[in-house]
Amino acid sequence: MPIKAERRTLTLELAGARVPSIMLLPDGSGPFPAALLLHGYSSSKERLADTFGRALAVRGIASLAIDLPLHGARDDAMIEEARRNPLGLVQHWKMALAEAQSAIGWLARHDAIDEGRLNVTGYSLGSYVALQTATAGDNVRSVIVAAGGDLPATPWTSMVRMISDPLRSIRSLAGRPLLMLHGRHDRTIAPDQAQRLYDAATQPKELRWYDAGHVLPGAAGDDAAMWLLQNF
Repeated sequence: MPIKAERRTLTLELAGARVPSIMLLPDGSGPFPAALLLHGYSSSKERLADTFGRALAVRGIASLAIDLPLHGARDDAMIEEARRNPLGLVQHWKMALAEAQSAIGWLARHDAIDEGRLNVTGYSLGSYVALQTATAGDNVRSVIVAAGGDLPATPWTSMVRMISDPLRSIRSLAGRPLLMLHGRHDRTIAPDQAQRLYDAATQPKELRWYDAGHVLPGAAGDDAAMWLLQNF
């Protein structure tokens, strides 16, 4: 679908790091509501900017998609070592949280953005970052979790929850609107994981199912955009 929007390719200074980013600004005069878009594992800012970001821009909502540490165009020091070293991965997780929080602050200060109407949207792995980012402050007014859920049951689950517990995070939304989008045939984050996460959330909340796997159809982006218009 052709859109009238300005696409800006940026390198932002977020939490002390240089973070490749894509901003989409709708055509017209602001200030615009905006969403921070956080991609999944092995993905990049382009994936969400070109799907969810485009759907938002059509409806007058700006977006900022960033490359998380170890992903996309990032040139992090000792990147391969960090991937092999669990302690390095923990450090990069903390970096991701700090950068996402800094990105929300950057959006709130932007002249074209309405700081009172900020959303954070996370896809798969990015949904865990999104939930923790939303609960870290008061700027985020709503949250979208796409293809995300509770942690799977493994011998390491209790240890992982010490670093990132989506159940604790989603309970802490405390009344902020939540939309979850999930595929009925998802084998990466199973439907029962999504249901557990949804059940732990407080109202207002909504869970929409798609006849899809871990890759959600284009309709999910359109649904997210329409829901945001009603929940800013």
